[in-house]
Amino acid sequence: MTDNYPNNEELGEKRRKCEFIKQEMLCTGNWLSLHKTTYQDPMGREQTWETVERTTRRENYKTDAVCIVAILKRLLHYDCIVLVKQYRPPMKCYTVEFPAGLLDPNESIEDTAKRELKEETGYTGKVRHSGLAQITIHIDGDDPINKKPTQRTEDGEFIEVLHVPVYDLLKKLQVLSKEDDIVIDSRVYAYALGLSQSYELLHCKKI
Repeated sequence: MTDNYPNNEELGEKRRKCEFIKQEMLCTGNWLSLHKTTYQDPMGREQTWETVERTTRRENYKTDAVCIVAILKRLLHYDCIVLVKQYRPPMKCYTVEFPAGLLDPNESIEDTAKRELKEETGYTGKVRHSGLAQITIHIDGDDPINKKPTQRTEDGEFIEVLHVPVYDLLKKLQVLSKEDDIVIDSRVYAYALGLSQSYELLHCKKI
């Protein structure tokens, strides 16, 4: 059985695809630039948006940064998600995030992920999954190199490393989110919610 939904032609609509027209720079700083972007909407009308881009973005690259889902694995311990807590001046509060960072010139996203993980958390790990801008890394917590992790943060970076058991991630985030000066990064919360719902589906009872 198939659903018979009317298409655009049946509705008498002749819509076009959205198309980029031009982009004009309004101002730029060390890290960000503000642009006026003009495009054509599905009805053929010109529309404008104010858009922000990183000045570090390389031409022909779909991304200029990488986000790291780091899982700490140790014998006789629960697997833990490694998160970072740091003050974000634009948000005027602390955020709880996945480790992340910008790509250096001629650097792959996998190499960036391993470098940023080492700098922000002190851990060394192996890439287990690589997406467009998100990398999963497993950390062998029993490896001597990870026994006493030492951060390599840049001047002005103050990062607190959090270790949260995978099974308890959503509950921990919900507790942290109640604090007035903490915001949970949406990617972290979405990941925790996905884990929780997957667990519920796997353990649901058949009626």
